[in-house]
Amino acid sequence: MRLPLRMPFKLHSNYTPSGDQPTAIAQLTEGVLNGDTHQTLLGVTGSGKTFTIANLIQNVQRPTLVLTHNKTLVAQLYGEFKQFFPDNAVGYFVSYYDYYQPEAYLPTSGVYIEKDLSINEELDKLRLQATAQLLSGRRDIIIVASVSCIYGMGNPTEYENGIIRIHQGQILSRQAFLHALVNSLYHRSVTEFDRGAFRVNGDTIDIRLPYVDYGYRITFFGDEIEAIESIEIETGKRIEPMENAAIFPANLYMAPKEMLQEIIIEIQDELRAQVEYFKNVGKHQEAARIKERVEYDIEMIRELGYCTGIENYSRFFDRRKPGTRPLSRWFVQLDYWIPQ
Repeated sequence: MRLPLRMPFKLHSNYTPSGDQPTAIAQLTEGVLNGDTHQTLLGVTGSGKTFTIANLIQNVQRPTLVLTHNKTLVAQLYGEFKQFFPDNAVGYFVSYYDYYQPEAYLPTSGVYIEKDLSINEELDKLRLQATAQLLSGRRDIIIVASVSCIYGMGNPTEYENGIIRIHQGQILSRQAFLHALVNSLYHRSVTEFDRGAFRVNGDTIDIRLPYVDYGYRITFFGDEIEAIESIEIETGKRIEPMENAAIFPANLYMAPKEMLQEIIIEIQDELRAQVEYFKNVGKHQEAARIKERVEYDIEMIRELGYCTGIENYSRFFDRRKPGTRPLSRWFVQLDYWIPQ
């Protein structure tokens, strides 16, 4: 379960480049190593473009983002790159909504249409897994993603600050560890052991990691971490003992705790300005509705650290000025990207 930090990209295939592929691979490799910002690979369907790119990745040995425009193609490329690079980290990152209907308000009739959505738990897991791989320190990473990867997915610095790193023999009180889990958006559960949950039994804490199919069992002896084990989720059976572990946050949207009150005040200031604007132009129903909605979101952020639709407040959490665009978060983590 413990992954090495550095492995070379090694392509596994029963085929060798043929036809125009060796020339294309050589030219693309030269372009990347020379720092060319744009290259275009042309080819009809079935001509082996993905295999050519896989050879390129093996040649340049760089973390790579493969960016495409729809979920269907992402799934196809993810499967192919997983086969080509079974020993390396291949991540999958697409929107986790199966269905999404934004909220709407019809002031003429006073009808409010609630936001309705359906989140795919498996896609959510794969998104978190890809993010965890990026911040694990590994360099042999390929992320296959849709364009959703460039939109507000939370501040990567705060997400990284939310990683809990522990090791056997570490002096850490059980209570401090539980607080750290809650701050990283894990929730305590007595009955349902769902994704992102932890349960406590005396000095033993079981954690269901939301980004993989196994969990951790942490055993304390006083204020010392006595043992760390990976466990099966269904049975609780031990898989293997571990000397150290990194527990990544249970959600991509991590609020900076020390700045949370300041952020809430800024949201409230903008809310007051918007409410005043609506009142001045005679839109009193709109004013009441936005006040009700934002105040509810603020209360959820204050109590839980996040709310439904927290991406609407990403500018405040990112400390960006009004009108500035969201960070292109993945491009700062990856050395090379391939648009499809």
